[in-house]
Amino acid sequence: MESEILLSAQNISHSFYLSKTASVRALDKLSFEIRRGEIYGLVGESGSGKSTAARCVMNLVKPQSGHIFYEGVDITDPKQFGANKRLLQTSRQMIFQDSTSSLNGRMKVADIIAEPMRIAHMAPKRGTYRKEAAFQMKYVGLDEIYLDKYPAELSGGQRQRVAIARALCMEPELLVADEPVASLDVSIQAQIVNLFRHLQDEHGFSFLFIAHDLSMVRYLCDRVGVLLRGKLVEEAPSEELFQNPQHPYTKALLSAMPLPDPIRERNRKLIPFDADTLCSQGVMREVSPGHFVRTEGGETA
Repeated sequence: MESEILLSAQNISHSFYLSKTASVRALDKLSFEIRRGEIYGLVGESGSGKSTAARCVMNLVKPQSGHIFYEGVDITDPKQFGANKRLLQTSRQMIFQDSTSSLNGRMKVADIIAEPMRIAHMAPKRGTYRKEAAFQMKYVGLDEIYLDKYPAELSGGQRQRVAIARALCMEPELLVADEPVASLDVSIQAQIVNLFRHLQDEHGFSFLFIAHDLSMVRYLCDRVGVLLRGKLVEEAPSEELFQNPQHPYTKALLSAMPLPDPIRERNRKLIPFDADTLCSQGVMREVSPGHFVRTEGGETA
């Protein structure tokens, strides 16, 4: 049903210009959908276009072609965006990879968490902005004593929890997380990912989760899309993708996953993939229910 689709990206393309004559294609006719209440993962190597896709979804980058519909609103259309600005600003929130640069170092934690509510002129449910910030801090596993601290006084994991609390105070319908744990220690990564799962179960928001760690994506996400050079090459329910990968690039990615068994890890063989074999005229075809694979055709890109 259409009502189940919260966000739909349709054939979005975007290039970054290095000079007047040179450019890099970040997204190439990318299409995907995020359903209500699901966690959708985007994976791929560095430079595949994951972060650009996230920024397009959040209107931080305007795609040069294509359309993105959120709650039925074409957010790439300036008129529709302007008419629905409050909805779009309050119901979508983003968590960045680097919490150090995404948090204002001159503001205390209490003010950082409450800032989106102040900007949106939202009345805090718990009476005051400080009480609201304290509630959100407790919700993400931090004590109230951190409310009067500055970001520099916190650890990386604590700063990322503050960033999560800031996003949650708006009670978003869509949460976009761009490599939110990449800069953290492994033990802290596990805590943050478990927190995401718990919060999603509690709130039921939709989640666009971008990460390099495939095992983390497998654990957290309901569906996964695989990006290569701005193109979607495979999309499937999480377990289906990991158990039965179809595209050669997906197989190559999964073969690079470290194995916890040292004997199996020593004997693990990487599957090679030449990205230059990717064609510009490929088409996504359904090979099993909900499992789509890009079939190559036409001239090479």
